Amino acid sequence: MDIIPSSGLSDEQIQRFQKQGFLVLENFAAPEEVQRLRKRAEQLVDDFEPESVSVFSTKSQTKKTDQYFLESANNVSFFFEEDAFAEDGSLQQAKALSINKIGHALHDLDPEFRSFSRSEKVAAILESLHIKRPLPVQSMYIFKQPKIGGEVRPHQDSTFLRTSPPSVIGLWWALEDSTKQNGCLWALPGIHQQGVARQFIRKEDDTVTFDNDQPQYPIEDFIPIEVPSGSLVLLHGANVHFSYSNTSPHSRHAYSMHVIEGAPGTDYLQDNWLRRHDNFPFQPLAMPQAA
Repeated sequence: MDIIPSSGLSDEQIQRFQKQGFLVLENFAAPEEVQRLRKRAEQLVDDFEPESVSVFSTKSQTKKTDQYFLESANNVSFFFEEDAFAEDGSLQQAKALSINKIGHALHDLDPEFRSFSRSEKVAAILESLHIKRPLPVQSMYIFKQPKIGGEVRPHQDSTFLRTSPPSVIGLWWALEDSTKQNGCLWALPGIHQQGVARQFIRKEDDTVTFDNDQPQYPIEDFIPIEVPSGSLVLLHGANVHFSYSNTSPHSRHAYSMHVIEGAPGTDYLQDNWLRRHDNFPFQPLAMPQAA
């Protein structure tokens, strides 16, 4: 079992992360921290009154070119599961059991998630990975709903959040026990050393596309990342990971945040899908808490 030293990652943990492309840190979040995040997500969903429906899917990214998706970089937005709706368009279960995720600016706009995302523990980890000016760019609360929680196909985070040179680090917190039964992460050790296979690009007309086809990865080489609630999974931006559909009667809540290098010498590419408004720039990790 890995734990996080108060000063960040140990040399052995850093070496393992660099070799495998991911690292598990159990007991990162205390039970009361987990409970606060879950309660806040529940409140956000309760307050959400859908005017238009946006469905999250990694099977067909063309579904995600609507303005609601693109504007989610600047908002706390809600996305439904693909299988949440009946043929007539009505929800087949309660709203709270129909949401796939909330994204993508929780870490800046919601005080509870902002405080958690910008903790000294998070800063210590990123400092030990030699990120000079950590810049959180995206966050998501993922529900992985019972019975209908959709699959997330094999992908690299640096496909979707692109810097030159590549610098993305994913932080993924289990807010419930994550198992093979309820759709845990699966990761391919060492694949990050081969670099990023393809790019997800937003064009001038606000449509999005990949620059080439998805590589085929040997599924038998992936390993399951089964972790207890409160664990943090660190993911190199070029690591390939996925999760199966959740067909179990149990949800698999998680919170994730993606961080890039914000120091001079690293550029956030202009044709990224995720773009902030000029009056709402990315905010460095060390900025003071919101009032």
